[in-house]
Amino acid sequence: MNAPLNMNRRGLLKATLVGGAVLAFDARFAFAQAPGEKAVIINAYIRVLPDNRFVIGSKNPEIGQGVKTMLPMLIAEELDVDWAQVTAETTIADEKTYGMQVAGGSFTTPMNYMPMRQIGAAARQMFIKAAAARWGVPEATLTTGGGRVSQTSGSPTAKHSVTYAELAAEAAKIAAPDLKTVPLKDPASFKIIGKSKIGVDTPAIVAGKPLFGIDVKKPGLLHAAIEACPAYGGTLTSFDEAAVKALPGIIAVVPLNSGYNPKGPHDAVAIVAESWWVANQARSALKPVWNMEAQKRFSSAAFKASAEAKMAAAPEDSIHKAGDAAKAMASAAKTVTARYEYPYIAHATLEPQNCTALFKDGKIEFWAPTQLPADGRKVVSEALGIAPEAITIHMTRIGGGFGRRLMNDYMAQVAQIAKALPGRPIKMIWTRTDDLRHDFFRPGGWHDFKAGIDGSGKLVAFTDHFITYGKEGKPDTGAAMTATEFPAPLLADVDLSVSYVESNVPTGYLRAPSSNALAFAFQSFLDEVALAGGLDLPELMRRTLGEARLMKHGNRPGMDGSVPEFNTGRARAVIDKVCQMAGWKGRTGGDAGDGVRKGRGFGFYYSHRGYFAEVVDVTVAKTGKVSVDKVWVAGDVGRQIINPINALHQAQGAVIDGLGQALSGQKIEIKDGAANRTNFHDYPLPRIVDAPADVVVEWVISDNDTTGLGEPALPPVIPAIINAIFAATGKRIRSLPVVPADLAV
Repeated sequence: MNAPLNMNRRGLLKATLVGGAVLAFDARFAFAQAPGEKAVIINAYIRVLPDNRFVIGSKNPEIGQGVKTMLPMLIAEELDVDWAQVTAETTIADEKTYGMQVAGGSFTTPMNYMPMRQIGAAARQMFIKAAAARWGVPEATLTTGGGRVSQTSGSPTAKHSVTYAELAAEAAKIAAPDLKTVPLKDPASFKIIGKSKIGVDTPAIVAGKPLFGIDVKKPGLLHAAIEACPAYGGTLTSFDEAAVKALPGIIAVVPLNSGYNPKGPHDAVAIVAESWWVANQARSALKPVWNMEAQKRFSSAAFKASAEAKMAAAPEDSIHKAGDAAKAMASAAKTVTARYEYPYIAHATLEPQNCTALFKDGKIEFWAPTQLPADGRKVVSEALGIAPEAITIHMTRIGGGFGRRLMNDYMAQVAQIAKALPGRPIKMIWTRTDDLRHDFFRPGGWHDFKAGIDGSGKLVAFTDHFITYGKEGKPDTGAAMTATEFPAPLLADVDLSVSYVESNVPTGYLRAPSSNALAFAFQSFLDEVALAGGLDLPELMRRTLGEARLMKHGNRPGMDGSVPEFNTGRARAVIDKVCQMAGWKGRTGGDAGDGVRKGRGFGFYYSHRGYFAEVVDVTVAKTGKVSVDKVWVAGDVGRQIINPINALHQAQGAVIDGLGQALSGQKIEIKDGAANRTNFHDYPLPRIVDAPADVVVEWVISDNDTTGLGEPALPPVIPAIINAIFAATGKRIRSLPVVPADLAV
């Protein structure tokens, strides 16, 4: 039901906390104090200022998911300081000190919830030890609160109170306690965790202050624009370097490898100038000649024809097979068949790809909006042939990631430019057209479904021949489907198979990887199955889920080292909750007069360890335009909502993101091996007027580990919209995006 994010990086976060005289140099460097700042470094995450304020580090990239606020909240809670005393700061990228630093897979919370609390608690113990030593009193007589240590019991009779700032120098010399055994707060006493905190960068964002990679300014900064081969896999034959250099303001012209063909020939050219406008305008004089004849055979039309041929043939491989689906299908009371498909789509981040780098004395320093800096370090090391230790990465705030900035091609590109012009920082910025045409796209796919039901509407057999992009028997990045796709693990007779269509198009992970597409296909088809059995989708889901039980969810561990499990009871709980929230009374919809139709749809999905069920109300105009009126969301992400206001916004944002994928017309078409979208006029994003009037979110709190929220609320909204359109119009949408003309009356 969810393809795990597989990056081949270290699985377990090894959070270390070293204090005082034995604090590792790299930890001090990673969280060194600002110039002129009279602060005491307690550990790699905490600095204490003289006025008893605290700079607390957030080690993971901030892409709008709220970790720059959330991670310091965890530390501050156990450190026992007031949130008003805290300034959050993104740390440097240093995996030796901080372990895995990544924004992806909704792993930040499950990987860091306990370690960050332990880091704060350990520092608190260091302050207590310092106070006990100063006063010559037992530690057990001391309490903390608001960044102070106080003696409130025991002897001597005179009681003491001191700020952490006054104790900082002494505390920094004390060895930190074992993180595994440090006492943590009872959640009932939380003062920060579970309380809504506005994003620490929100005031600056509203004021338009520079925070993002595209805002970076450095003394002597040069600017670069890049012209890359339109067809993926093509190479550079020639270009008019002299014509470009003859233009005023041009500093250099640098051929490079874009990252689509690692270690291959040049397939791009960078133009460097004193201003980005000058560099970008000079692209018109470049007159590149590309070798891309071999790529011209790749097109959306060719992919579709190949997929249809694959569907007519025997599958190339098996994903999951149990029992005898063909025999069970033959004896079923009724069978349902349908084919679904979805296209390549782009990440379309509002901040286009960019990066700044300075190469000097054999070393390189980056200011990079990267979701996975460790991979960026590796990519640059290989591209430049320098040691990873010679690379410094400052993580800027990211103006939209959604998985695009996991790839780090922009780091490799600017690294090559910076090395060609050592001693001066280079900022490379893509145009919107560059961004839409040179993405690592969400892969498309095709499904040939068949389901068998008995006389009561119960699902007894299920098959899917999945056609996806790949070659040599392996799916392209982000194109896989696992054996755990619902309802496969719950049926005795099931057959999931796969065949591959070869493509030259680079692919990657997009918010809720695989799940964003698979949820549409599976939950929409299951709505068809439910209808054939005289049920609605929530009831079919309940009957298929059965009694509450814990099931293994695949064999591949996630980035935290554990193998996820699927709890049918938690799934049923969110289904029941959202039906209660929306007043669900079964499938409803139809003609509302004057060609207007209204409908209600349902969708469920388990993704990135989060359980979400959603109900959507839509209106379909006479023209076929679909408006989403209201959405109800029920989610279970464990026992603790860390920052309620951010959790609400993450769920609401995911809904709007999914709405855009279904209704806005998002579709990347390939012709002659190249993408043909240029800007938001031909690759539209949902606007304010497209957003639902209300997205109601409620949490089902369960006694399970706290997990992430960046992704799991997105997948179910897409089939819920599609199922609502059917309820309104009686027309099944089996291909995305929705085309209004197909629904017009």
